[in-house]
Amino acid sequence: MKFENLLAEVGGFGRFQIRTFLLLMIPRMTLPFHFLLNNFIAVIPSHHCDISSLDDGGVFRNLSWKDRLVVSIPVGQDGSPNSCQMFAEPQYHLLFNSSNLTDLPTVPCQSGWIYDNATFKSTLATEWDLVCDKRRVNRATATIFFMGVMVGAAVFGYLSDRFGRKRMLLFSYMSTTLFGFASAFSYNFSMFAAMRFFTGFGLSGISIISTVLCIEWVDIKHRTAVGVLISLDWSVCTALLPAVAYFVKDWRYLTATVTSPLFLAMISWWWLPESARWLISNGKVDTAHFYLSKCAKVNRRQEFMADIKLEVLSKVIRVDNIKKKYSYVDLVKTPRLRRLALLTGIVWFGVASTYYGISLNVIGFHVNIYLTQFIYGAIEVPAKAFIFFSLNKIGRRLNQIGTLILTGLCIFCNMFIPQEKGLFRTGVGALGKMFAEAAFTTIYLYTAELYPTVMRQNGLGYCSFIARLGVSVSPLIILLEEVWVHLPSTVFSLVAFAAGLTASFLPETNNVRLPETIDDVEQTRRRSISTSDEKSP
Repeated sequence: MKFENLLAEVGGFGRFQIRTFLLLMIPRMTLPFHFLLNNFIAVIPSHHCDISSLDDGGVFRNLSWKDRLVVSIPVGQDGSPNSCQMFAEPQYHLLFNSSNLTDLPTVPCQSGWIYDNATFKSTLATEWDLVCDKRRVNRATATIFFMGVMVGAAVFGYLSDRFGRKRMLLFSYMSTTLFGFASAFSYNFSMFAAMRFFTGFGLSGISIISTVLCIEWVDIKHRTAVGVLISLDWSVCTALLPAVAYFVKDWRYLTATVTSPLFLAMISWWWLPESARWLISNGKVDTAHFYLSKCAKVNRRQEFMADIKLEVLSKVIRVDNIKKKYSYVDLVKTPRLRRLALLTGIVWFGVASTYYGISLNVIGFHVNIYLTQFIYGAIEVPAKAFIFFSLNKIGRRLNQIGTLILTGLCIFCNMFIPQEKGLFRTGVGALGKMFAEAAFTTIYLYTAELYPTVMRQNGLGYCSFIARLGVSVSPLIILLEEVWVHLPSTVFSLVAFAAGLTASFLPETNNVRLPETIDDVEQTRRRSISTSDEKSP
């Protein structure tokens, strides 16, 4: 008997799996909330110099606020006050001739800035004056956060294969909660940057462990559905985030608000199961029997587990050396696994870099930031629906290839649409984002099915690490527009095409048993099972 047969007998997709799925949705809400939080807390509102230092106690004080701005701050090309410069002293003649601005001495803002708080009550920029010369520091907050996500992917990938899924999931809940609230109450920017790094570190564990835990408890028939549905929470919460941000306009309160679901997640953790696959693979047969019996009871199939002895259970997954502890080094020790690591790394890099490249490059919808963010989340839902039906019809590999190539084509075609055709550019860009999201949904499920149980978290951790490299590179690629306006789009298109071509060398996993050991990957034996085989004793 194989583990897939055993899982089918106790219920491969019943009340137990649905409960597990719903319990994991609670912490996963925080993923898009924090990943996209910078869109709201790092906004730089309209601002100009604080001109109180020019108050000479005489004429200046008697001027209206509008006239004070005229004599104190030069105007930009668009007619708005300069954000970073002010006159060295009041230029009263501008009240009568505002067109003569040549050779007037200006200095950087002397007493700070005054910000437009109409949309945001408080942001990082207004809190610590991260504008003008410090504008790049404000932008660096997203990079620092994703560096934490990148490091966390590597660490949690290894630790969850070493110490178990459930235990490390709790650690990721606790660390994210601690550092998330520490971010909200930071008293200077250096502290905030450090806390955001460690918040990203903890969130990475929630992301990769929750995905694997769901996949390992579901039978072959329902793996696709669960893989797509567990990623649907990203799109839903992406659309929900602007509603939360609309009512919570202070960056400290907003950061605390989007972290708060983890308190409920820590309570619900007690009802989460450990992965029975991981337990058996690591010789913990007693505990695996406990969770499988609980699964059978909740799914109302407890009669079957009553007849299963521990000796039989220990043989459903063939393990060569129970005492062996696997690490990232094992990814490159054997030829087929080494080849798999190389191919999946390239595909993950391509998927992540093009997804975030499109997100940063799509022409705006010319609406306010809240509605824009809602649309960006909503347009991903059709991609999920498409993938849900196509993954079982044409398989994982063709879906991965197709979505990446279509993403590249959308980016490429947008190069030839004139700037004045803003509506068409927006439509093609949004279509590209849909295909990029479809590629992301596919690669999570695909990767979980490609790596063996003993190396699954290591494999997904490594791939997530490579993906974050792609995320970090995307802003740098966009800067290439200073060399040639179409160079970023050209690079993103080539990256998407290269990743699609690389995906064509990966094996198909549709309707195939999950590999349990490295030998299952190295050997070329057939692992496909039919419905009848799945139910056989």
